Amino acid sequence: MSSVLRPPASGQDPLLTGTYRPISSHLAIAPPVSVVIPAMNEAENLPYVFKTLPDWIHEVVLVDGNSTDDTVEVARELWPKVNVVEQRGKGKGDALITGFEACTGDIIVMVDADGSADGNEIVSYVSALVSGADFAKGSRFANGGGTDDMTFIRKLGNWALCTIVNRKFGARYTDLCYGYNAFWRHCLDKIDLDCTGFEVETLMNIRVVKAGLKVQEIPSHEYLRIHGASNLRAVRDGFRVLRVILGERSNRRALRRRAHQSPMLDTGRGEVS
Repeated sequence: MSSVLRPPASGQDPLLTGTYRPISSHLAIAPPVSVVIPAMNEAENLPYVFKTLPDWIHEVVLVDGNSTDDTVEVARELWPKVNVVEQRGKGKGDALITGFEACTGDIIVMVDADGSADGNEIVSYVSALVSGADFAKGSRFANGGGTDDMTFIRKLGNWALCTIVNRKFGARYTDLCYGYNAFWRHCLDKIDLDCTGFEVETLMNIRVVKAGLKVQEIPSHEYLRIHGASNLRAVRDGFRVLRVILGERSNRRALRRRAHQSPMLDTGRGEVS
């Protein structure tokens, strides 16, 4: 990650030379950031999604799941340089894997296409990564986070599944089944994603811990889907998530040895591995 910050030549303003990408009044980065948006029939929601995306990101990769509405046309109108990738398989996991393969940035951000995520939060994810984290994991239940879109049953299920993962894999997550995450591209070589459905997010969270990557939770607020209905089915997809958890081998002993051998990331914001 030596490319995180590169000093400008003597006497030059880094924001004028293009060495850094200005992100806020106190943060500038060198690595290009790719945003992956899996979408199927989300034409009505995309204006809300794209409106909050920061203009400093390197690229937007929209993975179209064979939409029958104007999803692709709307995306190209809203973001003329959008990279539209056609999904050949089915499922959210398959769409994300397809999108990751198409990314050219050093940092990859996952954003849902239903309008539930606020693109303005991307700066917090990127800040965590350039500060030393490998994986920035969104959490609706970390201090400062929240959700407008979870029923009591879904919250209970998420808590139960999260508790199982924490105990089995030695993690300290506050949220498990949330799709707003960001990570360095090199993480993909260590987590080897191989599932096609909604459970892909859980699989990522488990495998980054198993790989010994530095994870930092980012407080995030989940809003209600603006238009349309979600394909998520709480009971069905909950059991799929549980099968993924039970199918992954625990390596808590290896993680404990690694924790004693190397210092933990200390950023003061919910670091979990």
